[in-house]
Amino acid sequence: MTETPPQPWWQKAVFYQIYPRSFKDTTGDGIGDLAGIIQKLDYLKGTPTSLGIDAIWLSPVYPSPQSDFGYDVSDYCAIDPIFGDLSTFRQLLREAHERDIKVVMDLVVNHTSAEHDWFKESRTSRENPKQDWYIWRDGSGDAPPNNWHSVFGGSAWQWDDQRQQYYLHLFLKDQPDLNWRNPAVQEAVWATMRFWLDMGVDGFRLDVYNFYFKDAELRSNPKRRSFKGIFYKYASQHHHYDQDQPELYSTLAKMRKIVDSYPGDRMLVGETSTLEDFRRAFSYYGDENKGLNLVFNFEILHSRWRARDFRKAIQHWQTCAPEDSWPTWVLSNHDVKRHGSRYSRGSQIDLARAKVAATLLLTLKGAPFLYYGEEIGMLELALPHHMIQDPPGKKFWPFFKGRDGCRTPMQWCDEANAGFSDGIPWLPVHENFKQVNVSIAAADDSSLLQYYKRLIRLRCATPTLLTGVMHLIEKVPRNTLIFTRSEAGDELWIGLNFSHRKAIVQLNFPENLEIILATHHAEGATFSHGVMALEPDEAVICRKIK
Repeated sequence: MTETPPQPWWQKAVFYQIYPRSFKDTTGDGIGDLAGIIQKLDYLKGTPTSLGIDAIWLSPVYPSPQSDFGYDVSDYCAIDPIFGDLSTFRQLLREAHERDIKVVMDLVVNHTSAEHDWFKESRTSRENPKQDWYIWRDGSGDAPPNNWHSVFGGSAWQWDDQRQQYYLHLFLKDQPDLNWRNPAVQEAVWATMRFWLDMGVDGFRLDVYNFYFKDAELRSNPKRRSFKGIFYKYASQHHHYDQDQPELYSTLAKMRKIVDSYPGDRMLVGETSTLEDFRRAFSYYGDENKGLNLVFNFEILHSRWRARDFRKAIQHWQTCAPEDSWPTWVLSNHDVKRHGSRYSRGSQIDLARAKVAATLLLTLKGAPFLYYGEEIGMLELALPHHMIQDPPGKKFWPFFKGRDGCRTPMQWCDEANAGFSDGIPWLPVHENFKQVNVSIAAADDSSLLQYYKRLIRLRCATPTLLTGVMHLIEKVPRNTLIFTRSEAGDELWIGLNFSHRKAIVQLNFPENLEIILATHHAEGATFSHGVMALEPDEAVICRKIK
């Protein structure tokens, strides 16, 4: 009999995204750094009181002019001095691995910084060795080569006086797009991947990977009728030709082959950007020979606080994803308003809803991704327009608040600057830091932080929550979501009440359910005769008693 291969770590892991600028500063310059992450590793894992996550994903730490806060890379094989150096990064890898924490890097290779040596050489002439490492074209008279718009506003084409041509930038003009149709560009990316994999990195998050290839003929995109497009021109087109081209599949297969050539189940997780048909994202998954290990699914991130919205997102996965693909779930990240604010009914954290959201994220089948600070209920900070540092936020109309509000410094304690820095933080600390911080939450058994810890420990200790089959229950009360996880005779029932009213759920079986974790009911209590009575805004995890 052929033995079933062990489940790879990335299918069982709880991922934790760190925005390095905002996690912990050790130098007093107001910017978080690698030494700060090292200092806080025990908070994440390694002690009985740790959060208990399994992997960290670092937003970019490469050298960069910081036009887009690291997503404009000027050197792929080094560390920006504001974060540390390669020696510090090696120490981070070593100490993370000692705590059984995997380290995933952000790989930003759709574009580079305009300060990258590749681009500096490419723009010098039309005959230099790197002249076609980027996408250069003559215009049409005084007009750009086609009608493509930048995600961050304006034309996607920038005139360059030095080369006397336009270059393509689907994001900031400081972020010229690489020409992925050039084999030399691909080889340079493969060398970058091997550099970090040789060092011991456990995988990569691929930034906007579905943008890598553009239409070979650079055809204009067809127009799209959209009210949003009146104000935001990128939304006024169907993006048929500036993303999701057929050549992407074989390229992702090459990337997968590289990570699979290393021991330890190295992995790739892909981030699609502005995907018109989210089902298309699933086509980028692959088996052991091709495709990505994981693809971000942002549908629950964009769901309103309604059970039917979350149900729809889960059903989309179940009906559209390839067989044996592994789901991903995320509620917050560095590009969107924190879900603690999206789902609160006031200006303070809605603790009951936050616990329901945490239960959903950590009990669904798949890989959950947490965003730093969500475990303590960090909220979005509303900044006046003159304080916005996020460049795309400044580029849009005056009432656009950018992405800084979800990137504020981690709130460690109630001391100055929330314990983040001895200097002036690069962004203001949220004004609620004296009430919402790790130190206070760690001392309160009813806090959101303590609930996350219990949830993560339960998940880690319960094989059914890691690998069990998931089944959505139909015909349940409005604004409730009920699903099961089952494996090898063990059957768990998860009940989530998104309503402020009590819900009685008739499950149509005679057995009782024992509560193993809940936000309102006591652990060890039972629901009798298959009737689940949920308090308002309650989450319960139960085991079916045979």
